[in-house]
Amino acid sequence: KGVLNRHIMKHTGEKPYQCSQCDKAFTHKSVLISHLWKHTGKGPYQCINCDMAFTQNCYLIIHMRKHTGKRPYICSECNKAFTSNSHLIRHVKTQQNCNMRKHTGEKPYQCSQCDKDFTKNTNLIRHVKTHTREKNIPMQPLY
Repeated sequence: KGVLNRHIMKHTGEKPYQCSQCDKAFTHKSVLISHLWKHTGKGPYQCINCDMAFTQNCYLIIHMRKHTGKRPYICSECNKAFTSNSHLIRHVKTQQNCNMRKHTGEKPYQCSQCDKDFTKNTNLIRHVKTHTREKNIPMQPLY
């Protein structure tokens, strides 16, 4: 009966679990409890190595890989390793876009100082630094 009532709430829009800290309301008590951690800044899943805390255990597991150095998700194209599958997927999509730009000649990133175009934002960022670096001025000897 409880499952049916929750299902009906999806259709009626009823949200009986109100947050005491803001105007948000939820259909499930567990979602409200998870939401409340956002107000306190702490989650129930605490990292033993640092001050970070998370609302879900899966986020803590991914975070712990930063401490252990474990990167189980490997790109099959370049062998770059990632702590989570979502980071690997983002990497693959980015690489696909960049590789496609090489073939089409598209260069969507433009330097505002010299109008040079780039296929990747990272290349533009590296290039912009060449405009802001101090020029090496040779020192005059002090005689």
